[in-house]
Amino acid sequence: MCGRTACSLAADNLRRACAYRDRRGQQRQPEWVRGDRYQPSYNKGPQSSSPVLLSRRHLHQDADSSERVLMDMRWGLVPSWFKQDNPSKLQFNTSNCRSDTMLSKSSYKSALLKGKRCVVLADGFYEWQQQSGGKQPYFIYFPQTKDAMDKGTEGDEEWKGWRLLTMAGIFDCWEPPAGGEMLYTYTIITVDASKDVSFIHHRMPAILDGDEAIRKWLDYAEVPTQEAVKLIQPTENIVFHPVSTFVNNIRNNTPECVAPIELGAKKEIKATPSNKLMLGWLKGSQEGSPQKKEKDLPKWTSQFIHSPSPKKTSADVLQQWLGKQGQPNAKKRKV
Repeated sequence: MCGRTACSLAADNLRRACAYRDRRGQQRQPEWVRGDRYQPSYNKGPQSSSPVLLSRRHLHQDADSSERVLMDMRWGLVPSWFKQDNPSKLQFNTSNCRSDTMLSKSSYKSALLKGKRCVVLADGFYEWQQQSGGKQPYFIYFPQTKDAMDKGTEGDEEWKGWRLLTMAGIFDCWEPPAGGEMLYTYTIITVDASKDVSFIHHRMPAILDGDEAIRKWLDYAEVPTQEAVKLIQPTENIVFHPVSTFVNNIRNNTPECVAPIELGAKKEIKATPSNKLMLGWLKGSQEGSPQKKEKDLPKWTSQFIHSPSPKKTSADVLQQWLGKQGQPNAKKRKV
């Protein structure tokens, strides 16, 4: 399943990280729709909002269906046919949608057959492993390369920063019976977990690995539903590391949520010279609003360093991003 994510990139960098080539082969960045509503967060849960990609044609019928837009949508699909005056009155959980029932359940079938396919964006997602002493959270994400150290480069240059996790989703648009603003919501499609992460949980998000898969999933005018659903498969191209139970509390929204820990060791961040500055920011971010404004987010990018090993690079990049030293590497489970 997928019940918690992180998405910490600023709005402009999200656009750059989602650059693509349209049907004519031109390099483009998706435009934001209601981009002022987007708020970065290290701890997003159902009922919060997250950035998603969708075809521009959903909003403009004369648009090229290969063109993409970014929109901030609420997590937890509210079907367009829902008749209550308050979407919170929906009696069932729609934050996740099982791939084996998405074409049979009324909550998702209509939207899916109408081509309402989206891509949910995140740095990665959290999953909890059941243990005798409780649940151990893990952060799961795409492998990162040494180029991620260039995350903060400005302008329209090619994005070389954090590779966003791209999860297949279904969205819908609900109109209040009494009139008012349309509510856009989404669900994340889940599949059986790949062997590398099945020890953590038996389900995982359906991850679209690569721009061709993203193109086919979004371009509903060119790729029919029956063809698109073939993309919904588990992927082995992910890495993970354990994180502190600090992330368990949805109100906690700081880099500590994604910071690697060493299992069996104390999970508290120690006040070493290398991270005192970060600790000061963490303290400040927890005073007042639970979420800092986008412009106040720390620029960890300049602290990125690279490792020659692809498997180690992902963890090393994240460790340096958070200003932490000597933490365990992200890894794939050996079988």
